[in-house]
Amino acid sequence: MKKLILFFSLALLSFSAFAQSKVGTIDAEYIISQMPEMTGVNDGLKLYNSELQTDLESSIAEYEKLVSAYQEENATLTDEDKQTREGEIISLENDIKGFRQKASVMMQMKRNELTEPLYEKINAAMVEVINEEGYTQILHAGSNALAFSAEDTDITGKVIAKLGIAVQQ
Repeated sequence: MKKLILFFSLALLSFSAFAQSKVGTIDAEYIISQMPEMTGVNDGLKLYNSELQTDLESSIAEYEKLVSAYQEENATLTDEDKQTREGEIISLENDIKGFRQKASVMMQMKRNELTEPLYEKINAAMVEVINEEGYTQILHAGSNALAFSAEDTDITGKVIAKLGIAVQQ
């Protein structure tokens, strides 16, 4: 009898806990794509990319100048001077290769820097919706882990409304 009462008590607790949960979803990437501030972010990324490209082109021009000078003076250089010049050329070549490899990481870091305030705005609006409507859990709809979400649990539109964004189709 005690086991039966314990079983029903636990069942009631689990049902009441489940009834108090309210789960919703949000697609922050969709919201970001709809924000008018993204124009400024994209412009900032284009400017940063052109700065990186200018730096790369400058390094390449310097490299070509060193190679050309080395080829012209190769016959008159001592072995020690040849090794020094070759070392400079190889070092600059390695710097260029490293810069090219790091450029995409640098662009991603710049994007994160420029979009951080936008994500903070989204988070503040999301917290308002959560508090107003009593959600206990919010899942990110853009992640690969979410298999299904009913339309009435998606708070993306509510957050967009809180931010005052006009959705562009």
